[in-house]
Amino acid sequence: MLLMHKEMHCFAAVAGRLSFSKAAADLGMSQPAMSQAITRLERAAGVRLFERTAREVRLTAEGKGLLPYAEQVIEAARAFAAEAARLARPTIHLAYPPLVGALAARIARRLAGRSPAIGVELRAAGRGAAAQALANGEISAAILATPAPAQFVTAARFHVTVDHLAVPAGHRLESWPRVGGAELGGEVLLSPGSRPWAGLPGRSRMVADDDFAAALDLVAAGAGLLPIPQLLARTIRREDVRFVPLDAGDLRITYALAWSKERVTPELMALVQAVQDALWTR
Repeated sequence: MLLMHKEMHCFAAVAGRLSFSKAAADLGMSQPAMSQAITRLERAAGVRLFERTAREVRLTAEGKGLLPYAEQVIEAARAFAAEAARLARPTIHLAYPPLVGALAARIARRLAGRSPAIGVELRAAGRGAAAQALANGEISAAILATPAPAQFVTAARFHVTVDHLAVPAGHRLESWPRVGGAELGGEVLLSPGSRPWAGLPGRSRMVADDDFAAALDLVAAGAGLLPIPQLLARTIRREDVRFVPLDAGDLRITYALAWSKERVTPELMALVQAVQDALWTR
């Protein structure tokens, strides 16, 4: 039997309403056209789908058995159309560090809401992985901690203030109301990125990329202390890590949107504008 999507849609509508006239009105059809569609489907299937009398419409046993399959066909057709529409629209592939995931989501919503809409495929990635994907042309742009590699163009810089310190549970500093730089002498400071923390005493230990989640595991293991932004301290709950306010002056991480100058498109320029707008209105 050839796929009869329209007829199956009519079948499901009549089954839901148990009325040819109401189903026809729902679909914007005439009642005779609805009856003809059901008749075509019954002939193609070789079974009766409904028992029809002057007073009522009932599903036959065969109709009840076939209805779930018709609904699956209708849903598959809807999913096909939705996915085709998504694939047909321009799409930006954006890598971002998990620390700024809320900003990345806001950017995606802005681009989806513009006209014409631009789809955004988000990829959480550390600095090294994001820069490599950008260089390979696997993504359109990336939010990178600065300084970005020299081969990329950057714009829309923004700062994330670092004002808390993650310490392992039971550490001497866990109950302090506030920790200053002077108290960090002799401590190992974990640095998720390519550079040590500027202006802080102590010994630096680099953590791969800018993965703060992995760095917190090291804190819990007693491998060092981790300066972190307040937004992480507010959202992360761990029994083995404590967050203490940190007074370290103008300590911050600077990020920027980066892209390859050889791959500039109108969609990329729309992304740059969306990032700037999102930063301005946050």
